Amino acid sequence: MSHHIVLLPGDGIGPDIIQSSVKVIERVMALEGQPVTFSEHLLGGVAIDQTGVPLPDATKEAVVQADAVLLGAVGGPKWDQGPGHLRPEAGLLGLRKALGVYANLRPVKAYQELLGASPLREDVARQVDLLIIRELTGGVYFGERERGQLANGERFAKDTMYYAESEVRRVVKRGFEAARLRQKRLTSVDKANVLDSSRMWREIVMEMAGDYPDVKVEHALVDSCAMHLVTQPERFDVVVTENLFGDILSDEAAVLTGSIGLLPSASLGEGPGLYEPIHGSAPDIAGLGIANPLGTILSSALMLRYSFNMETAAKRIEDAVAAVLANGARTKDIARPGEQVLSTDAMTEAVLANL
Repeated sequence: MSHHIVLLPGDGIGPDIIQSSVKVIERVMALEGQPVTFSEHLLGGVAIDQTGVPLPDATKEAVVQADAVLLGAVGGPKWDQGPGHLRPEAGLLGLRKALGVYANLRPVKAYQELLGASPLREDVARQVDLLIIRELTGGVYFGERERGQLANGERFAKDTMYYAESEVRRVVKRGFEAARLRQKRLTSVDKANVLDSSRMWREIVMEMAGDYPDVKVEHALVDSCAMHLVTQPERFDVVVTENLFGDILSDEAAVLTGSIGLLPSASLGEGPGLYEPIHGSAPDIAGLGIANPLGTILSSALMLRYSFNMETAAKRIEDAVAAVLANGARTKDIARPGEQVLSTDAMTEAVLANL
């Protein structure tokens, strides 16, 4: 049976890195004897330019019928002045809602050969090996919001952090199940000393812990977690948290490895999975051929693992990326002074050669 992947290149460097991933997917699927097809659709700023909206109906219809969705990146200064519902990021939020992907998985692991690129001391960076699971379709990003003026003319703005119990339970379940496959340690991150939504979140985690007696559960306040991520990253195995906290913590964790360009993500729900690198659109280097494609290539590996149940194929890609890094292949973002810098295409070819 053919696997159909919808491609959403998006903005900035998105088209370049998506092209790299397509080459890798085609090669590894051929090695596995599995047919694959692709279709490309609009999302983000490019969609605004061509259709007037960041998530066209045609894109929404295509993604829900796909077997999986691979996204490049969206956004850029060109579209920063528009109203909220006409910004590229609104298209991304709408895409997540349309797909029902409520759990974002971001594995963060240091590569031995790149420890020197990490802002942490090498002995600390060496300990980085964790998985952050972020709730993706609830919380303050999707809660009630309002802007207006008070009677005295002063402006005000309101964003509501709202969660239903079922939204918390389903993503926390993902956290417990992931912990069982790793080191059986789960850290639930909240702000229970201040927020009612966090107090409910913590209560639910404590209730669910009884169903997973083999998993050690720790509760951490988000500010404390942010501190310990950079001072004691070895404390963490699987981290599960709500949308806003997860957005911030996962980007913080990303730089521990030396480059945000290396890290993939998988957004999962009940339907097609959404896969994307965690970096942005980097419009300043768009079209220059110097973007790091590895985060997107590794996102493709997660696609094969979670959406297609092709563990061997996923490992082929991950092992190929590890091999090219071990052999000294570097794009500009991870190169030390004096090291040879590869273009996007050259790095892609290096991965292909190691499959």
